[in-house]
Amino acid sequence: MHLSWLDPGQLSDRDVAGAVAVLEAARQVDCPHQLGPTTATFMADVRHGPDGDPSAIAVVSGVPDPRHDDPVADEGNAAGAVTGVLEVVLPHRDNTHMAIVRVTVHPAVRRRGHGARLFAAGVDLARRRDRTLVLAGCWDRTPGVAFAKAMGMDRATQEAKRVQDVLTVGVARLRLLASGAREHAGGYELIPIFGRTPAEMLAGVATMVGAINDAPIDELDVEDMVFTPERVQAFEGAQLAHDRRLYRLIAREQATGEFAGHTHVGVDAQRPWHATQYDTSVVRAHRGHRLGLLLKAEMLNWLREAEPQLERLETWNASSNAQMIAVNDMLGYRVVAQVAGWQRHV
Repeated sequence: MHLSWLDPGQLSDRDVAGAVAVLEAARQVDCPHQLGPTTATFMADVRHGPDGDPSAIAVVSGVPDPRHDDPVADEGNAAGAVTGVLEVVLPHRDNTHMAIVRVTVHPAVRRRGHGARLFAAGVDLARRRDRTLVLAGCWDRTPGVAFAKAMGMDRATQEAKRVQDVLTVGVARLRLLASGAREHAGGYELIPIFGRTPAEMLAGVATMVGAINDAPIDELDVEDMVFTPERVQAFEGAQLAHDRRLYRLIAREQATGEFAGHTHVGVDAQRPWHATQYDTSVVRAHRGHRLGLLLKAEMLNWLREAEPQLERLETWNASSNAQMIAVNDMLGYRVVAQVAGWQRHV
């Protein structure tokens, strides 16, 4: 088995195509509800990551091509077919004690020890980068649970993936929810931002988005994230590099001009029927005014007008985040999958 770390500046067509094929084959088996990878999205992941702090990503080859029964079918390529992908997230802005290890093995060559070797390579890199905590995640009620336990991981959190069927949400219902929320949100105005955050608003937005640190982390041994104007810009730049159209809706207190809360969504420009909810948070001092519900309801109204082709909006919540789950339930989100989060000190 040959492990090759990818150089973002010198990506080969073979490595990219092989990685995408492995990720897509695994998706079809493990999580068909997920949006599939493309060459463009994978290259953006390698070069930018989700937030401008890209991961270390490797492809694995040197075993029979999973598309063929004949082990010599790929003998013309000394490295063999790409059969696995290893991603190691090494945060640099905060939580520099941890690494996130993600292992994907082509379904046709699983249960041969490849996953364990990949995981060991990820842990080895984490140790060499002076990381003392390894995190991982897997879809619940899948073989990934047994794999995580076999790797010595302890379950630390539980998350749910929820999906909003945008086209089935009634306009009248959204207006009713928004109207009811506005009755408790007097003194606040909503500010829509399409694309990048204007420079003069970056400092206020950076302070505001830090409210996400109040979300439950369960048993995870992690620290608060540090948000700066540069981090806001880096996240937006990375998402634009993924060819996503960005929509941010901010609630501002009229009396003070303070940013009280926001919701942020990215629409996939290549597959514009799909969108991702990044973050919805309200600053602690401004809670109790139903701003979370107001922001999410009005975001849906905005998207219905600006992106009439949009069909699906997906979000994630810790299972212990009762407040945001209640908001999502009111808006008609449905749970499509559960994810177990694991950790191990090394």
